[in-house]
Amino acid sequence: MTYELDLFGVLVPTLLLWSVVAYVLARVASKLVTRAGLYRHVWHPALFDFAMYVCIVASLVFASKEFFS
Repeated sequence: MTYELDLFGVLVPTLLLWSVVAYVLARVASKLVTRAGLYRHVWHPALFDFAMYVCIVASLVFASKEFFS
C-alpha cells in the first residue's frame, strides 16, 4: 500500500482520502439513523456520530491495507 498519492503533482496522504470517504459514509449513516428514529436511544448524538466516523475510518484503513496491498 502506498502512503501517498500523486494528484496533479501534489502528494496527498491516503489517510486524508479515506477520511473524506468516511465523512461521506458517516453523513449517510447519520441520516439513516435519524430517519429510523434511533437517536432516541442514544445519550449524546454528537458523540455517537464522532464514534461512528472513527469506526468507519478505521474500517476503511484496515480494509484498504488488507485488500489493496
